Amino acid sequence: MSFLLSINNLRVTFPSRGGPVQVVKGVGFSMGRERVGIVGESGSGKSQTGRAILGLTPAPGQATANQLEFDGIDLMQLSALQWRKIRGKRISMVMQDPKFSLNPVMTVAQQLIEACQVHTKIPKADARAKSIKMLEAVQINDVQRVMGAYPHELSGGMGQRVMIAMMLIAEPELLIADEPTSALDVTVQIEVLKILDQLVSERGMGLIFISHDLRLVSSFCDRVLVMYAGVIVEEIKASDLMNAKHPYTQGLLNCLPSINNHVRPLPTLQRDEAWAK
Repeated sequence: MSFLLSINNLRVTFPSRGGPVQVVKGVGFSMGRERVGIVGESGSGKSQTGRAILGLTPAPGQATANQLEFDGIDLMQLSALQWRKIRGKRISMVMQDPKFSLNPVMTVAQQLIEACQVHTKIPKADARAKSIKMLEAVQINDVQRVMGAYPHELSGGMGQRVMIAMMLIAEPELLIADEPTSALDVTVQIEVLKILDQLVSERGMGLIFISHDLRLVSSFCDRVLVMYAGVIVEEIKASDLMNAKHPYTQGLLNCLPSINNHVRPLPTLQRDEAWAK
């Protein structure tokens, strides 16, 4: 079986006063054109894994791997010019916070049209029409106002929808979505997930869905990777997530709020240092 993405022994290290600190410790998995969820607490290495796949580990951090291959391409050997041909067009990433991802001095229209033209080489008028269509697809109603707005003039949820539209406009083969629906209300969240699901099923796109929402991941993804302290501690079919066997995954599930069950005291995670080895 040929995989869209293959990873073996991915490690991300940052220097500190006490010496190098590994935040991703030997992560490895393969995926086809499917929906793979990555869950875990904040600081477990989810986002850094996604950034490393796209060659975006921030300096002075360093990402290494025995294998980091996308569609037969060795990503560890790419030059900056070669990355420009892949990043955004073939592999794209929806960042967690649009405030730090959208250009504050460019209007939404300028940014969407630029992203579209850079990757698809179509005329500006066609790029503008496609930008409007993508904004409508992520449930933005007042499209003309949003097109002329600057990022600071948008709410957090609106900015996140613009960011999702921008990352999908080039129709990438692999999308890394880092908490893409965290600032959206439930109705818009459902519509955005429908868009992502359509891209996977109809266009054969692969999706890495990074989230804290275990219920959402269990219903939307095909399989789930559970990360703890930089290590994948469990891989499980998404539909079986609620029956996970690893004590860490069970602990996360036990901490999910429930309307029907009033648990007192509130459950806490009991951790074991051996899980991170």
